[in-house]
Amino acid sequence: MRLLQILIGLLLLVSSSFAPAPALKIAKLKYNGGGDWYANKTSLPNLIAFCNKNLNMQIAPEEDIVEVGSADLFNYPFVHLTGHGNIIFSDQEAKNLRRYLLAGGFLHVDDNYGLDKFFRREIKKVFPELNWVELPFNHPIYQKPFQFTNGLPKVHEHDNKPSQGFGLIYEGRLLCFYTFECDLGNGWEDPEVHNDPEPVRQKALQMGANIVSYAFLK
Repeated sequence: MRLLQILIGLLLLVSSSFAPAPALKIAKLKYNGGGDWYANKTSLPNLIAFCNKNLNMQIAPEEDIVEVGSADLFNYPFVHLTGHGNIIFSDQEAKNLRRYLLAGGFLHVDDNYGLDKFFRREIKKVFPELNWVELPFNHPIYQKPFQFTNGLPKVHEHDNKPSQGFGLIYEGRLLCFYTFECDLGNGWEDPEVHNDPEPVRQKALQMGANIVSYAFLK
């Protein structure tokens, strides 16, 4: 009987050693202020599926929702913020987001049209000492695994402005990547949502994959 117990214990130990590692998870950032933080409901699942298929990543198929001020924020190497309207960070939320980003987290912000002035105001609470820098097209985030020699692709037109990718850089590290006048997240949505041409969707997904890859591998 004792021998049988030992054998069962060894089998359990061996099987646990070969158990698949838990999948990485990414999250959408929930914020206060009345803006539609929940916009683009199909975008992140589609981006995750694209990354898992084309980059052999193992990201959980559905994104989580995490609040700016939550301690759970630190569970995610990549968080995504989008919307069309107002954002308000409390002092506690701003401090929590700052700690998260300085600890190695990564924030991708996608202006879904109308977000810009509110987000720029609130991020100053998080990093009052930093200014946005437009990333050059030779930055690694544009180079791999897919190459974008002219920077961000244009998904939707709003104000006849070029797509721009801005970064917050702290001690040489890119903490936050802000995609402006691009509508990148719209390009990740199910095809029937916006009826975008498939080449446009593919370019958007490839650029999204670059961002996720950069956040995980930086």
